[in-house]
Amino acid sequence: MSDEAALVEQISTGDVDALAMFIDARKHHLMAYIHRRLGPALKSKVEAEDIFQDSSVEAVRAITPEFPGDKDPFSWLCQIAERKIVDAHRHHFGAQKRDAGRERSLDGRPAGGAGEVGLVNLLVKSMTTPSKAFSRNARESRLQAALAELREDQREVIRLKYVEGWPSKDIANELGKSDAAVRVLLTRTLKQLQAVLAEQELR
Repeated sequence: MSDEAALVEQISTGDVDALAMFIDARKHHLMAYIHRRLGPALKSKVEAEDIFQDSSVEAVRAITPEFPGDKDPFSWLCQIAERKIVDAHRHHFGAQKRDAGRERSLDGRPAGGAGEVGLVNLLVKSMTTPSKAFSRNARESRLQAALAELREDQREVIRLKYVEGWPSKDIANELGKSDAAVRVLLTRTLKQLQAVLAEQELR
């Protein structure tokens, strides 16, 4: 069995680490797909690396132990990237015009940056289902407490990615880690925060 086949088998069980390694191994191919799909106009507004990073985070957040064994992980990643591209196109070129000062980045932050409150809002929005929206305020408080309990490196990688808007390669240089290590740290941290919200839903 090849290394990639072994990763695909592990992904079918919902293995987050295997998915992160698969994404790293297929980054060149996924980036090529994103570049082809962006088009010249959207490329002037959005970096392919940002689409890649957002797609990677979404994939790791979405994977479950029930991941279909017959589903091709790379095709699934391309579908996620396609949705991110469509969202970006709708945001930048939709019929409704926005003032430049009101533009928002792909991860939902104001273009000028945001503080911890903005980060909490982003995470709650991304992890809250409509049926649980009524408990949003309580979940925000719980998530703020969870953020304070993270290790220093976890807080820093979250801050640099979602508050400062840095691409993972710049975060890697800043923290002295590899790009892959930063993405694994980021996705594990998001999973940890998501678990806090899931626990809140059970109460």
